[in-house]
Amino acid sequence: VDEETQIYDLITNYHVGGVVLRSDNNNFASEDTIAKTQTLVASLQNLAWDAASSESNIVGVRDQSAPNYIPLWIGMQQIGNGFPGDQILTGLTPLPSHMSIGASWNLELANQVGQVLGAELSRLGINLYLGPNLDVVETGSSEAADSLGVNTFGGDPFWVGEMGKSLISGLHTASDDRLMVVAQNFPGTGNSDRSPEFEVATVRKSLDQLKQIELPPYFSVTIPAYGDPSRVDGLMVSHIRYQGFQGNIRETTRPISFDSTAFQEIMSLPEFQAWRDEGGLIFSDNLGSESLRRFFDPNGTNFDALPVARNAFLAGNDVLYVNNLRSSTDPDAYTTLVSIIDFFVQKYREDSAFAQRVDASVLRVLKAKEKIYGEFDIENVLQLGENLTELGTSEDVTFDVAQEAVTMISPPAQEFDTILPSPPAWYEDIVIFTDVRTVSQCDTCPPYNQVGTKSMANALLNLYGPQAGGQILEQNLFSYTFSQLVNVLDNAEVEAPEFLLENLQLADWVIFNTIDLNPDEPGSNALQRLLVDRPDLLSGKKVIVFSMGPPIYLDSTNITKLTAYYALYSRSPAFLDVAARVLMQELVPSGALPISLNAVGYGLITVTSPDPEQVIDLELVLPEEVPTEVPAQTQTPGATQTPAPTPLPSFNVGDTLTIRTGRIYDHNQNIVPDGTVVRFNFQISGEPGITQQFQTTTSGGVAYFNYRIQAAGGLEISATSEPAMRSETLQINISPEGITSILSI
Repeated sequence: VDEETQIYDLITNYHVGGVVLRSDNNNFASEDTIAKTQTLVASLQNLAWDAASSESNIVGVRDQSAPNYIPLWIGMQQIGNGFPGDQILTGLTPLPSHMSIGASWNLELANQVGQVLGAELSRLGINLYLGPNLDVVETGSSEAADSLGVNTFGGDPFWVGEMGKSLISGLHTASDDRLMVVAQNFPGTGNSDRSPEFEVATVRKSLDQLKQIELPPYFSVTIPAYGDPSRVDGLMVSHIRYQGFQGNIRETTRPISFDSTAFQEIMSLPEFQAWRDEGGLIFSDNLGSESLRRFFDPNGTNFDALPVARNAFLAGNDVLYVNNLRSSTDPDAYTTLVSIIDFFVQKYREDSAFAQRVDASVLRVLKAKEKIYGEFDIENVLQLGENLTELGTSEDVTFDVAQEAVTMISPPAQEFDTILPSPPAWYEDIVIFTDVRTVSQCDTCPPYNQVGTKSMANALLNLYGPQAGGQILEQNLFSYTFSQLVNVLDNAEVEAPEFLLENLQLADWVIFNTIDLNPDEPGSNALQRLLVDRPDLLSGKKVIVFSMGPPIYLDSTNITKLTAYYALYSRSPAFLDVAARVLMQELVPSGALPISLNAVGYGLITVTSPDPEQVIDLELVLPEEVPTEVPAQTQTPGATQTPAPTPLPSFNVGDTLTIRTGRIYDHNQNIVPDGTVVRFNFQISGEPGITQQFQTTTSGGVAYFNYRIQAAGGLEISATSEPAMRSETLQINISPEGITSILSI
């Protein structure tokens, strides 16, 4: 970091609290990316240390000694699935997307992904992680689903929260708690109708409605006790507005990140209050985003960043995240940031209320950094990993996620063997079309394809080619890009590869590897165009689609034109290996959609409700005073000891029985979400036709109920949780003397 650079000046003279490394700011090199990133991190921290050790004063503040050393936050977003969610594109383990983790429905895998990421980032010296996303996508066909892509765990609030907790726990544990975790997009953008990056969205929801869908995942990561690894350190507030927030549908908030009244009303909820009181930090989303610029300056002529920063801070944000925040009158973002810092310094001196507000946020920041490092010493801060060659070697975790996430969307499982009884044979021709996207680590870095034209073919050959059993022959594989297919559909013969049309017409199998529909990628709609404009080219062929992105872009009509439709949710090499295994029917898809998909009649509300085919287990929870050991008995030598009967608990009239269900499972055989309604039915002998019914809800898939014994006699207990209407029946007989007999049927 040269002395002539702007970041040198900002750290040395203006003492910014941290930096966020971004690929679009060219912060990463294409060669030796990992080593150079670690060097950059060390240079930035050393710069802050040297500045604190010098005798120079803070710019604009007279007669002050040099500030004590405070470590920088060095943050990064690395949410999986490569570009654009990942900032470092090579050198770290290519991790799965949020949605693929959600489709596995496996909390242990979410934790393992967090562990891999936490260990790798902390070894680089990254101490601030921007993630995970905790958005809940209510419908798979919305603009929000398109905008978020696969960067959401799914559409069920309970499961999004559980996945987030598990991943956060892994991040903290593997980094030895040297990584601050800031959950993004608070209070949730899953119901937005446009991308928050380009326009401030307005959502018609009251606070009560937010408490039902959007907020529960954030509750899940703020409720755990202080010190619990699943507890999040900070929340990043999205720039989103709400219409009818306080019940009046004609009233619309300002962006929640700027509306102190609405924001404080959210943060005063008991689920957030303790977390906030114990040091929970609030980060603003990027104040330099295009959406905010358009909101505050619709005409694009006079954007003033100073009031934007001031109002965001006064609304309740402790930390202001600024990237490319530039006033219209300033030549660059650096000039604007210096002006903002100067203004805050002056305001701090002149306005005691403002100074108190600054002091409160600074104290939160200092405590958060102290939690990471204990003592603010440069040697302690720069405990970085030495053997960087070990980074990027945990792809087995990604492969495990890929195996458990892959989902067969169509046909239904019970029809698969009839529709597709066998995999491709060695003599059959296979044409593969892939949506190839070119990315680069920086503006001047060489471009490369995240998924290559022949990636799928290579996966098939590696697993099933001549060197691996000979089920697939290379001469029968023909690979093309979506753009090349579009050129054929456009009759652009000059740009179309030779024999593409002929190979397509002769193919037995046609494979499509899709990502999304992106207007900036002209070839992304190749599959839709082929299905609509030239379905004759697919007639009589086995047409297989693997969605490497969110599987929301095919309607029900187009899906019926396919032989099989699978969701991978991610595009790293491990997922293509899994796709090859699925195609060859070596692997049976076990994942389940984590979002609703109307095109195939898949609704999460139904899927996560109790499975009607199950029989709910019931048991009596024994009181603690029931002895666990049978008194010792004298045994005659040589005689066979008859085991003593297990003593039954003793209950009297007026005592309380605690009844517990076994785990209740949903249609996918996962536990039902917390809050699922369970009804306990109590029928007293001697009172035929009279049943007392009591309602409670599940936690961890289990429901409890405490019942006060009203009279001696028989008691028959059952339970239902619609649509699961069958359970075991407990028959409990209580004698006037308090002796109990229990029978489960």
